[in-house]
Amino acid sequence: MAALSLYLLLTWIFLLSLFRTRFAEVLCHADESSALMEFKRSFRTDTTDSRCVYPKVHSWSLDGSGDCCSWDGAECDEVTGRVIILNLSSSCLSGTMSPNTTLFRLVHVESLNLAFNSFNFSSIPYGFGNLSKLQYLNLSASDFSGEIPRDISQLSKLVSLDLSTSWYETLHMPNMGDFVHNLTGLKELDLSSVSLLSPFPPMLANFSSLTLLRLHSCGLSGNIPVSIFQLPNLEVLSIAYNSNLYGFFPKPHWGSPLKSLYLFGTNFSGEIPTSIGNLSLLNELKAWDCCFSGSLPSSMGNLSHLTELDLSENNLQGQIPGSFTNLTQLSMLWLFNNNLNGDSLEWVVNLTKLTILEISGNQLSNGFPSSLTYLDLSSNDLHGDILGALRNLKDLELLNLKSLNLNGVLDLNDLFTLKNLTSLHLSFNNISFIKSFINATTSKLAHLYLDSCNLTEFPQFIGHLSKLSLLKLSHNRIRGTIPRWMWNNSKESLKYVDLSHNLLTGFENNRTDLPLPNLRYIDVSSNLLETTLPVPPPLVNLYNISNNVLFGDIPTSICERSSLTMLDFSNNALNGTLPPCLGSIGPLIFLNLARNKFDGMIPHVYQDDCQLRMIDLRENRLRGTVPKSLGNCGMLEFLNLGGNQINDTFPLWLSKLAYLKVIDLQSNNFYGPIEGHLNQLNFTSLHILDLSNNSFNGKLPSKLLQSCLAMKVIDGQENWAYMCIQQFIELSIIVFNENLMTYAMTLMNKGTKRDYVKIPETLAAIDLSNNKFEGFIPKLIGDLKSLRMLNLSNNSLTGGIPPSLANLKVLESLDLSLNNLVGEIPQQLASLTFLAVFDVSHNRLSGPIPRGTQFDTFGSNSFVMNEGLCGSPLPNKCTNADNAPLPPSLTVDNEEESLFDLDWKIMLAGAGVGFLVGVVLGNLIIDKKSRWFLRCSKRMAK
Repeated sequence: MAALSLYLLLTWIFLLSLFRTRFAEVLCHADESSALMEFKRSFRTDTTDSRCVYPKVHSWSLDGSGDCCSWDGAECDEVTGRVIILNLSSSCLSGTMSPNTTLFRLVHVESLNLAFNSFNFSSIPYGFGNLSKLQYLNLSASDFSGEIPRDISQLSKLVSLDLSTSWYETLHMPNMGDFVHNLTGLKELDLSSVSLLSPFPPMLANFSSLTLLRLHSCGLSGNIPVSIFQLPNLEVLSIAYNSNLYGFFPKPHWGSPLKSLYLFGTNFSGEIPTSIGNLSLLNELKAWDCCFSGSLPSSMGNLSHLTELDLSENNLQGQIPGSFTNLTQLSMLWLFNNNLNGDSLEWVVNLTKLTILEISGNQLSNGFPSSLTYLDLSSNDLHGDILGALRNLKDLELLNLKSLNLNGVLDLNDLFTLKNLTSLHLSFNNISFIKSFINATTSKLAHLYLDSCNLTEFPQFIGHLSKLSLLKLSHNRIRGTIPRWMWNNSKESLKYVDLSHNLLTGFENNRTDLPLPNLRYIDVSSNLLETTLPVPPPLVNLYNISNNVLFGDIPTSICERSSLTMLDFSNNALNGTLPPCLGSIGPLIFLNLARNKFDGMIPHVYQDDCQLRMIDLRENRLRGTVPKSLGNCGMLEFLNLGGNQINDTFPLWLSKLAYLKVIDLQSNNFYGPIEGHLNQLNFTSLHILDLSNNSFNGKLPSKLLQSCLAMKVIDGQENWAYMCIQQFIELSIIVFNENLMTYAMTLMNKGTKRDYVKIPETLAAIDLSNNKFEGFIPKLIGDLKSLRMLNLSNNSLTGGIPPSLANLKVLESLDLSLNNLVGEIPQQLASLTFLAVFDVSHNRLSGPIPRGTQFDTFGSNSFVMNEGLCGSPLPNKCTNADNAPLPPSLTVDNEEESLFDLDWKIMLAGAGVGFLVGVVLGNLIIDKKSRWFLRCSKRMAK
């Protein structure tokens, strides 16, 4: 017994000693606490950053024990006392990461997380290779930029690496294959939105430990190996938004533990194989906007864990398999814009958890589960009493019946029994409404879309809605005045009103004040309003009243609307002088006063924090000079002062506006040489320069042209990209509105004045015609490889045509007429296969006209009044010595249509700003929001 007591005593003493030893050892080492404190001092904390959760470094202090092991975010090894974990994610850090950051002194750290901070787009410093014990490294969404340092690839113990960014192309990696070569132990790899711009590295298919691979929005190309889908541990695969990435689903032997698969926005194609039914754990499959074809396999009914399925915008055909009735966990189903058909959707009724059903753009028929909260039936072939069939969907919140070929008079009483309905889309139908009383005052309806419905009057039930936030009645045939009864019950709730493109003539009782204190957006453009300019309600952000018959001046009270971001008064008959305060409206980014009768000076006061990105004052009667205070508008992209009476020299100070894409000063009284005494100009973003019809003289502005770096690169953007301002405006808790405010201008293109209602991002043009320029055409113009249009006509230019113009491979229009040019037309110009207009008439050129390709299509008017020119199409035949051979490797046919022939219209009065509006349910999860914003141009709110 005594021996046992002695044993227990000794054991207790040993444990107490061990405890005291460990207690002493877990105290932080001085060198590491010092390193952490220096790191803390190099940053400030910004609690206003949306990524900020808690400033963990506020708890750090060397007072007392200075034990960094007790600091927030730091953990130490229990034995050595060395910092092994540092988690500063969402810690509100703000500042530049030093190249010799003291973090690299924490050589024992195994896990480092700096995600969701703001490092001011500084580079990721070289030195992570010193942290040889790192297993987890997370630098995501922290505003790093530049090239990812290669020494990170030397961290052979890495299990998880996350360098994803929320800003595409701020981070880049030259060779992903080389980078991941040594990281074979990775379980998680996330490089989302890092610019890789390389083929998919096939070696990743051998990384058998991978459980998560995210490479979306990386610019990947080539083919992805099928074996990537068969990795034995892979649970999450996201390679979405890589438009040049190709691939197929594996047909046999596909049975991996995949839970989430994201392929949308890629070029995956082929049929969906039966083997997809083996993915028994799959709960998310998002493969919209791909190229899948064929029918949906019935084996998909085996995916019993599936909660979201999105195969919209593919080429799928046939019927939806009845086995889908087994997908009992499905809450969201997106199949819109395919070629699916079928007479019955009875299987849908059994999906009791389904809340979102999006099947528009098919040929499907009725049948709906009562649990639905979101139902999109637009662009289908539905028949019968559709509204009556929906009366039992008591939980329905959003209903889209757009483009269903509904005709005649609708009775909305059925829909107003749906007490939870907040959004109703009836656009693009040919309808009217019963005028009998509808008890709509208790309705929750907040968003009502009735655009393009062939309406001839305002529907009376609108006046009974008490929760209405968004009202869209554009593109109808509604006549007369705007009645005040429309917002009898929704004065406080209305935030968005679009009455554009109707036949409205004025306001009831000439009362232009709208009693809508919370209105954010008002569009009454393209009507017949004949009145003075209405001043919008106090909180309006976007105000468009263009293309009407407004008269009078702009009241100075407009400047009291301190929330304005967009003003469009273009194409009216407004006159008088411009209020000096216009340049002082702080948040204003878009100002369009074009095609009115304004006179006097351009306002000369633009604040230091000027936010303007677009200024269009063309075709007025403005005089004076260009105000130098415009140089305070550092975000300015578009400046159009054409068609006025401005008397000034060229505003060289515009060079400091780094984002300026368009300068249009045509048809004014500008004078003098352009380059002056400045040694360096920086028009690095300039796409379009129009100085035509002025009195500029001296030599062509070679320094200015040399600085146009954006014109030296042929942009590979898609045809549908236009110069615009994109802005998201929150209208209420659950609605967001996206506006694309496009730029517009008039250009002389291919010998015709053309009105660009939308300007393609890839359009590059220079028009210096009808001035007094003299001297040679500089060879450096040949460096501006993205030029589509070049007009130097009607000047006093001398010398020859530089052969370097043959480098302008996408040039469509070249006008050098009415000058004093001599010598031959360079034979190299025959290689310009896009050239549709060529004019060198009225010069002193000589020699043979080039033969082949486009030159065989030009008429004699392109060459007249050059006595020395010979050859077709002129009557002057060349001698044998003058005959020029056909250029090698050129063909006469050029079937590719010009990118811009689709985008112009012959000059028409009334060209205005285009708006594209999208509405999104905000109670969806974040990735749904971003995906809906991208689709808004294709769907319910056009």
